[in-house]
Amino acid sequence: MYAALLDLLRHIAVLDEEEEALIKTSFKPRTLAKGDFFLKTGEISQQIGFIQSGLVRYFVYKNEEESTFIFTKENEFIADYQSFNQNTPTIQNIQAIENCELLVIEHSDVQHIFNNTKNGNLLGRIIIEHRFEVMVNQLLSIYLQNQEERYKHFVVTYAELTQRIPQYLIASYVGVKPESLSRIRKRLVKNVS
Repeated sequence: MYAALLDLLRHIAVLDEEEEALIKTSFKPRTLAKGDFFLKTGEISQQIGFIQSGLVRYFVYKNEEESTFIFTKENEFIADYQSFNQNTPTIQNIQAIENCELLVIEHSDVQHIFNNTKNGNLLGRIIIEHRFEVMVNQLLSIYLQNQEERYKHFVVTYAELTQRIPQYLIASYVGVKPESLSRIRKRLVKNVS
């Protein structure tokens, strides 16, 4: 159950037996059915999740419409880290696109690992730095790319997920209506031919 999580953490730091045992007892299994929320706008993020199987999306409400800005898959962490660290309500939503099997850790357990293991702070820092880089790249693509470029970015970034993500969510990510996404895709296919 913990193999993928421990493998990922071992790429960051050499863990001793005590650290591995603490990680195993700190992370608890949780399932999300397709459509369920890991986190909703207005809630305080109290957990960090590690996706063992499944796929989620992050979205916000913009002009009363859902605007998807990131997808997260197996062997990646999910949370609103700002809400988690500052104990403040989130504006983000994290929703399962597929049935998900997660391992989750509570805020207090994260703090316990930080304070009681030699590698806890390093693990936390590297994970947060990675998520920060992902979020900055997403933000830059929103501001610097037009819709066609954003779709191309999606295809490159999420190449292995394109068959798993419904078209209306890809359209939400690109920032267009589904019918506009169809036109963008046709135009790109035509330009390649």
